[in-house]
Amino acid sequence: MTTTTTATQIDRSAKTVTRDGGGSGTPGTDPRQLWLSPDQPRRGRRPGFSREAITAAAVALADAEGLEAVTMRRVAAQVGAGAMSLYSYASDKETLLELMVDHVSGELPASGPPTGDWRADLKTIAHRQRDLMLRHPWLPAALSTRRSLGPNALAFLEHALAALRPTGLDGAAKLEVFAQLTAFVAGHVSYEITQATAARAPDRAAAEAGYLATVAADGHHPELAEALAAPARAVTPEATFTRFLNRLIDGLDTD
Repeated sequence: MTTTTTATQIDRSAKTVTRDGGGSGTPGTDPRQLWLSPDQPRRGRRPGFSREAITAAAVALADAEGLEAVTMRRVAAQVGAGAMSLYSYASDKETLLELMVDHVSGELPASGPPTGDWRADLKTIAHRQRDLMLRHPWLPAALSTRRSLGPNALAFLEHALAALRPTGLDGAAKLEVFAQLTAFVAGHVSYEITQATAARAPDRAAAEAGYLATVAADGHHPELAEALAAPARAVTPEATFTRFLNRLIDGLDTD
């Protein structure tokens, strides 16, 4: 899904696809054990809840209160269990985040053949990613460190790679394009969220606009003055995202 990849990272570890620009990863989380093992606790008696229930509870908590609210204790309380019992399903919060990212990745449509117009298909993919991240505002931050690809994320990646087939790019380049696209979407959604928060402080926005107008009129910033004097464009979040996305994808070089 939204986990981005690079060919270099995949060459280093054929088992793990990482997010471009991500951190050092989640130590101790073996993707084979996480994604290929049955949904069952690693030790002890089977409790009266599932990994799916734990993950759904964690996602609901993050949606309502942000990632910082997601602790093993809070999630355990949501499913009516003791905190220690969760560790048989998720050894730590980083593993839980892996599960959460793949859980919401299941909301991304990954079926149906590409249209054959790879630029149009990529734009559709990006809009779906943006919609997902806006529904789950914690997701861009969760993707800022390395995440392995669970089954839902893999399905969406497969869909994206199929959309890129008409480009003639090799596999490494296709992975890089998907990494670039997802990084753009995650960064833009983070910006959108920040701007939405700032919009709730109109006095601050007015002060910043007044400051820029003053600077532009001082004669020392002619380029800025010309830019600010240009006709205004649609500034709705959707219009701004689409404009930026078009510049990115329409300018992609497939040579």
